This record gives sequence, C-alpha cells and structure tokens, in this order.
Amino acid sequence: MGLLSTIFGILCGFLNSIFSLFAFGIGTSIGLVIGYYAFINALPTDVEDVKVCPLVEEDLETFQRLIPEIPLWVKNPDFDRVDWLNRFIENMWPYLDRAICATAKNIAKPIIDEQTPQYKIQSVEFETFTLGTIPPTFQGMKVYTTDDKELIMEPSIKWAGNPNIIIAVTAYGLKATIQVLDLQVFGIPRITLKPLVGIFPCFASIFVSLMNKPHVDFGLKLLGVDLMAIPGLYRFVQELIKDQVANMYLWPQALEVQIMDPEQALKRPLGILDVTVVKAVKLQRKDLLGKSDPYVKLNLREEKVAFKKTTVKRSNLNPEWNEEFSFVIKDPATQVLELRVYDWDQVGTHEEMGLNVVPLKDLTPDEPKILTLVLLKTLNPNDPQNDKPRGQLVIELVYKPFKEDEMLDDIDDSGKMEKAPEGTPAGGGLLVIIVHEAQDLEGKYHTNPHVRLLFKGEERKTKRIKKNRDPRWDEEFQFRLEEPPTNDRLHVEVYSTSSRIGLLHSKESLGHVSINLVDVVHNRRVNEKYQLIDSRNGRVQIELQWRT
Repeated sequence: MGLLSTIFGILCGFLNSIFSLFAFGIGTSIGLVIGYYAFINALPTDVEDVKVCPLVEEDLETFQRLIPEIPLWVKNPDFDRVDWLNRFIENMWPYLDRAICATAKNIAKPIIDEQTPQYKIQSVEFETFTLGTIPPTFQGMKVYTTDDKELIMEPSIKWAGNPNIIIAVTAYGLKATIQVLDLQVFGIPRITLKPLVGIFPCFASIFVSLMNKPHVDFGLKLLGVDLMAIPGLYRFVQELIKDQVANMYLWPQALEVQIMDPEQALKRPLGILDVTVVKAVKLQRKDLLGKSDPYVKLNLREEKVAFKKTTVKRSNLNPEWNEEFSFVIKDPATQVLELRVYDWDQVGTHEEMGLNVVPLKDLTPDEPKILTLVLLKTLNPNDPQNDKPRGQLVIELVYKPFKEDEMLDDIDDSGKMEKAPEGTPAGGGLLVIIVHEAQDLEGKYHTNPHVRLLFKGEERKTKRIKKNRDPRWDEEFQFRLEEPPTNDRLHVEVYSTSSRIGLLHSKESLGHVSINLVDVVHNRRVNEKYQLIDSRNGRVQIELQWRT
C-alpha cells in the first residue's frame, strides 16, 4: 500500500511539471503577442498639419536642419541641375519599373542559386516584384571627362518609394513569405559606361559603384508581422545591410551589367595583313605632254583609318615599287583590301587610273599569295567602261593571324597591351600612334584641319575635316622599328588647307608639338592631350603604344 502511494505521488509530480511548462509557454507567447500589439497601439495617432513658414536669416537653427535636404546642385557647383531628367523618369517610370524589375531578377537569380545550398534552403521565388508608382529623384549630377573611351557619372539619388516585393522562401518543407515595402534609399553611385563603341547603344557594359555607404530604410514583414517595429531589430538590420552593400559595391569594387559582348563590340585585332606593292604594267598615259606619274593608295574598305600610299614614280607606265605595308585585321571574313592607282599632278586633283579589291576571306592564313589585278574603272561588273584596258597591278599578300596566347583584350577594355605582330625585330617593336581629336583650333583664314606626323623622316597624314574647330579622327598609324625609340621625338603638326583654287592663303599652320618618346617606351602606353605651340588654346590628343 505504501508503494502504490509513492508511485502515485511521483506521477502527480511529473504531470504537474509538464502542465507548468506548458502553461509557461502559452503564457509567454500570449504575453509577447499582447505586448507587441500594445506597443503598436501605443504609438501616437494624432498628426498635426504641416506649417509653412518663411525662412529668415535669423532662424539659423531651422536653416541648419534644412541643409541636408537642399539639392547638391545648390550647395556644390560641380553638380549640375537635372530637372529635365526627373521629368523624363516621371513619365517613363511605369515602363522603367517593369524593365528594372526584370533586370534585377536576372541579376539576383544566379546569386541566390549560389548562396541557398549552404543555408539548406530549397527555393527562393519572387511572388511579387514592383517598384511602385513613385520614381526616384535626382538632386544633381556630376560628370567626369577622361581621355579614355568611357563616360563617368555620379548622380545624387533620393528615393522614398512605395515598392511591393514579396519573396517566398521554402526550407525544410515549410514556406515563409517576406515582404519589403516603404523603401527609402539616399546615395551617390558612380556609373561608368565603358568601353564606348560605335554600335548602338554605344557602350558595352555599365559599372556601378558606391562612393559612400548609402542610407537605406524599409519595412520588412515576415508572415504578415512587421519585424522593423520590434525595438532594437530595426537599427541592427539597417546597419547590417549598409555594411553588406558597402563590402560588395563600395568603390573601387563595382557591379557590372554587360550590355553586349565586349569582344564583338570592340572587334579586337585578330591578325596582321602584310601587303607588298610589287609593280604595275601597261598603265595608260594620262598626261598630254608625257607619261603618267603613278602611285598606289591602299586601305581597308569601310574602315575609318588613314589610307596608305606608295611613292610616286615619275614618267613611268611600268613602275616598280616593292614597298611593304601592314594593316591590323579585325574581321577577315568581311574586310576587303582596296587598291587604287593615281596619276600624280602638281596642279589640281590627282586623276584615278584604275582600282580593284581583294576580299580577305580568299586568303589562306600564313600562306603568301601573289596576285595580278586587272585595273577597273568601277567595281560594277556590268559597267561597259571596265572593258577598256587600264593596266595591271601586281601585289603580294600574306595574312598572319595572332596565336591564342597573343589574343589580348582591347586596350580600352582591360588596359592590357597587344603584342607586336610576328616578324617584328627581336630588339625592336611596333610603335602605334593614334590621333584621337583636337580642340579649340583657330585658323586665321579657314579651319579645315588635318594632322601631319613626322617620325624618322617618314610622313603620315590624317584625313581633312572641313570647317571644324573640334575635329575627331581616331586614325591609327604604325611604325616597325629595329630598336626602342628612347632618343627619338615625334613631331605633330596641325594644318588647315582650303580646296578653293587661287586662294592666297590656301594652307596655314594651326599649331605644332614635339613629343619625346622615352615615356611610351617605359610606360608601354601614353594617352594625353598636348598644348599646341603657336596656338592660343589649341590642343591635340595623341595616344602612343609601344608593342614588343
């Protein structure tokens, strides 16, 4: 009997402990819920009407509180006012909203797929993704100018929007929804468009960096409960997000959004075409009182680079040149070499004697090919004028594609330097001169500028641009050298010429500069704007590369 009483007492004590723990858990949960809603309902609901008062100079305290709200274009002269951009975004926002959300999903998806396995999360899906009806506003914008092919902007952005982003997270067979709303973002990102190319939309990639930690504020609901209303959690989450975003995108780190394939946009060099103009035979007489004075012009069709030409052979209808030229090839499947024979005249324009073309797709790589081209009047095969004999041109071609280890990215994209082509002297290299542009040129009688380069007794010229004080050429010239040009100088002259016959001042100098080449040998690449001598404000941008 005593044993049964003892067992019954132990059982009653055990049940009492179980019921006590259960009551504590229920009471704690009910207490937290009641406390949460009591905290929410205890917030003041009466809101006073906004009072609009004039700002007087004596009210310094109010003025100091308003300083952070004043647009940057008012406080900082480096920032430009962009009201027109705000109006544009306001009208375009419904369409920008859809486009930005779709892009954000595409960027976020691979990042989420990479991170979810380590947290044992089965799936993360966007149930709703909209940025709301309130667009961001730009308080000002700063734009940087550089000598490279890029555009750098720093807009001051303030956005107090009403987005609605609902994310469904599934883990361990349970599904929870997270909602982000009432988002506020204040920051100054650096947006870089590079490299700039000649294909729409004119840039290959967008790089976004943050110049300082952004201000981020938002509402966050988990299963319908506003987590940001819990004391202490709001400040913790806000600082955590600031630190995480800063670690990933604070300058010089950047988020890259690729718009197009940089290799396709830039059409990086794939090889070198070596051309030897051997001779011409049976050319037609063009001068009334003597034989012709022929020379040959060479260029790649539809390429904005300066043509190359042979020397002039005086009074010769069967001239021999044996002169070599090189072209950088970017697309051998479509590029075409064009050759034109001219008769040089001291007065007036030079008369064309004939032309022909060679598609590079017909050439076998690394295999020399000798061609005898029949000179034509036009490239129209049905033109009866082509039946008239005009002579023949003998040339030798060899296309040398770069090897895989020589296939370097474009300089403007990665900063890496291309190697010199095969056949360059071991102790020497390839000096590349790119004439980009000139600014603030002033001619006394006319301004039709072109640039003349003088190096080691050789002369190269850019094309002439009519009536332009800020011309842009982007023309490339190459010199193969036996040794580095450490003691040489490049002489650059900017001239203006007039096509009007009989004009007294048909040619005038717009300025000149002499460039020491020792820097390009040591640095491999120099891209600078040089002040022109004998010019009031004229400058010319020259890029130099030394490839070995």
